[in-house]
Amino acid sequence: MAPRAFTGARVFDGERILGGHAVCVEAGRVVAVEPEATLAPGVPRERLGGGLLAPGFVDLQVNGGGGLMLSEADGPADLARIAEAHARRGATTILPTLISDTEAATEAAIAAVAEAGAAGVPGIAGLHLEGPHLDPAKAGAHDPAHLRPMTGADLDRLATAAGTLPCLMVTLAPEAAGMAQIRALAEAGAVVALGHTGCDAGTAERAFSAGARVVTHLFNAMAPMGHRAPGLAGAALAAGGVDAGIIADGHHVNPRMLGVALRAKAGPGALFLVSDAMALAGTEAESFALGGRTVRRDGGRLTLDDGTLAGADLDLARAVRGMIAAGAAPETALAMATSAPARVAGLEAGRLAPGAKADLVHLDDAFALRRVWRGGVALGD
Repeated sequence: MAPRAFTGARVFDGERILGGHAVCVEAGRVVAVEPEATLAPGVPRERLGGGLLAPGFVDLQVNGGGGLMLSEADGPADLARIAEAHARRGATTILPTLISDTEAATEAAIAAVAEAGAAGVPGIAGLHLEGPHLDPAKAGAHDPAHLRPMTGADLDRLATAAGTLPCLMVTLAPEAAGMAQIRALAEAGAVVALGHTGCDAGTAERAFSAGARVVTHLFNAMAPMGHRAPGLAGAALAAGGVDAGIIADGHHVNPRMLGVALRAKAGPGALFLVSDAMALAGTEAESFALGGRTVRRDGGRLTLDDGTLAGADLDLARAVRGMIAAGAAPETALAMATSAPARVAGLEAGRLAPGAKADLVHLDDAFALRRVWRGGVALGD
């Protein structure tokens, strides 16, 4: 692929917003981010006409897309379908996420992601297992019938997967997995996250010391944060070195609380955005079946018939706008969708620098998605 330079837009490199710069791409990789004034005269230019050019978004919690849940995926073609649905929404790197299910389904998800990796399916960076080792009292939309404590066999399966997959994130509750198991998973290379738990702050802090370093969808499916009982949410906001995913759709977390979390976790990358997307992502469908229950689109939300939130009807460009509305500086909100989640998962994504894959998003001045490139190739071309 011949070299070319993207010009005419501000550039977010994963950390800073740069004016008057160009992103030079060749053979699917970024070769330079440099002032437009220093570009060699013969380099072809693709003029973007304003807006902002940023790394492709990184989404660590994608339950499904393109009409499929991960639990329904059967081989690389189905994983590619999910990844394509999210790439077209700007998330060029994802962790497909399995909601609590059976042992057989967990093994199948591990195998499917491994097979997709071997087949070179673009965008699949690993696997997120959200459960089944969760607190039944905080099940949310997870099927309580699948929730159970972690056994030795479970730990062995997860430790093996952590050693073979490019990234394995495991969301668990301390009520269902002991500190020794958390430590063993972390030592095996898994990214251990706490979620769907009613644990108190002291238990959360012990789990952080044991190796858990992420909190899944902050504020949701956990004990409310009180002034005498801060719970997991309070422990996460107070802890240095603990990252937290957050769903910035205005439904899962009140915008005022988005601002509180933003101010409490002011360190770079301490909060990161997730879509918590379901099978409907990238489709016009109004409902789908989840474990024998119906999930419906309803005013920008996804709900079960009893009103329980069941994932989110959200893409990361909208989440970025939600964080900006809550008070985040644009570069902070953009980092929350790019470099921050990439750092959490140890991924080579989320930044524009020499050698990086040329996964790019072009946003307008209101941070709405205009166009997406994967490996330097525009989706839709």
